Amino acid sequence: MSIMEKRSVSLDDKYTLRKGYAFMTGIQSLVRLPLVQRELDQKAGLNTAGYISGYRGSPLGGYDQQLERNKKLLEEHHIKFQPGVNEDLAATALWGTQQAELGGEGKYDGVFGIWYGKGPGVDRSGDVLRHANYAGTSKFGGVLALMGDDHTAESSTVCNQSEFAMVDALIPVLNPSGVEEIFDFGIFGLALSRFSGCWVGLKCLHDTVEATASINVDVERIKVVIPNDFTLPEDGLNIRFPDTPHAQDKRIHEYKVDAARAFCRSNKLDRTIWQGGIAKIGVVTVGKSYLDTRLAFDELGIDETKAERLGVRLYKVAMPWPLEPEGILEFAQGVDLIIVVEEKRALIEPQIKELLYGASHRPQVIGKTDETGEPLFRTAGALDPNHIAAIIARRILTFRVDEKLKDRLHEMEVRLDLSLLPQESMVRLPYFCSGCPHNTSTVVPEGSIAMAGIGCHYMVQWMDRNTLGFTHMGAEGANWVGQAPFSKRKHIFQNIGDGTYFHSGIMAIRAAVSSGINITYKILFNDAVAM
Repeated sequence: MSIMEKRSVSLDDKYTLRKGYAFMTGIQSLVRLPLVQRELDQKAGLNTAGYISGYRGSPLGGYDQQLERNKKLLEEHHIKFQPGVNEDLAATALWGTQQAELGGEGKYDGVFGIWYGKGPGVDRSGDVLRHANYAGTSKFGGVLALMGDDHTAESSTVCNQSEFAMVDALIPVLNPSGVEEIFDFGIFGLALSRFSGCWVGLKCLHDTVEATASINVDVERIKVVIPNDFTLPEDGLNIRFPDTPHAQDKRIHEYKVDAARAFCRSNKLDRTIWQGGIAKIGVVTVGKSYLDTRLAFDELGIDETKAERLGVRLYKVAMPWPLEPEGILEFAQGVDLIIVVEEKRALIEPQIKELLYGASHRPQVIGKTDETGEPLFRTAGALDPNHIAAIIARRILTFRVDEKLKDRLHEMEVRLDLSLLPQESMVRLPYFCSGCPHNTSTVVPEGSIAMAGIGCHYMVQWMDRNTLGFTHMGAEGANWVGQAPFSKRKHIFQNIGDGTYFHSGIMAIRAAVSSGINITYKILFNDAVAM
């Protein structure tokens, strides 16, 4: 094809092209993922099927819509999309897909699965995530768990960071930096799940999953390498029946987590981006923070060539837990200082410190705190590229003299100081859509009060509706069960969305009936799910 030649373009290219590039969002890449996984399995001589289930919520709020729009294409590739009643029941259904061949009655060689849920959905599913991960995945199945995190509570009632819930269940976590990596890590994640017998978490932030990009769609591009330096137990690491809790505990602690590290190492998922010449400083980062860090370097006028002269290395982590040790230890050789840039609570930083403890070469490691124990990269909110740039520049200037970098740092510090000044702006709080039943259904009689819950009607708390407080999803009214015996008020109204009622809210109503409290539930019908 000549440079001026045009080819026909279809909106379905993002799902059907097998070579070249296609423009898509991160969510659409997650629709493409199971289609390609099925094709890769077929090329490997496997007859597999796919299953997708979960519960919508930002930043994955549009995933089920894209799946529904492409349901015919998915079914043609033996992939079933079944929205969950709630997150933990959906996760249980995914657990079931890994049991399909245990009784010898499975229709396929294996069933690979994708679970999706917002941060609070990860939290409420802790029990099944632990049980399913301990039980394991099937040899030609595997499960990828999409964690929809909202670090700054832009569309949530609490700031989410789901990695620690996954770590607690001993589920390895992959953290992509963009649309192409979301897809790539999805393919690697399913392969990792099959090899290690673990579920695998894939972190999805709105900064990445709602972004758009032209990505390389060559089906043959991704080459999965099965580790040859890790010895599996004779009976493997996959799900089996019969099984015992003690056998599962032994497998996961003595083999499965280490198998995940071996897979990461063999496939070079974590990698050194800049070697940094005779490096004094090593910068380690992950996911969205990698993009912020690269932007910070751009603001400082530092590219790979200048980093080589300044002695700055850059390391990109793909799997923040469990951290693969050999790569990070090799990266740390020779440097005097490691700066860990990661958003929210530190996950990578303490693992690096633990790996370096007792090592022959121990560079200083800073991240959430500096060399003296003072706060450095904040845990609350999100990280800002200008703030990252200023911190990195100050450390570089302690090792190298560079007048241009010094001038850039000064300009940046002036901008950072100005950003702290009070900003005059018009602030408009969000409100119900025109015509939405919530405009009238959330009104309460004079002298009465109501309580809110999860959904659009959460916003009623800042409207003139005499509505006080809220609960997490599905517990609407249960807080009044505890409050009523100690309150002078005899009755309240409790708003609950129709989606929440179907999700899990009926349990709270049963609790209210059982307790005998005086409460009137208003089931708010608008046939929509929000937040």
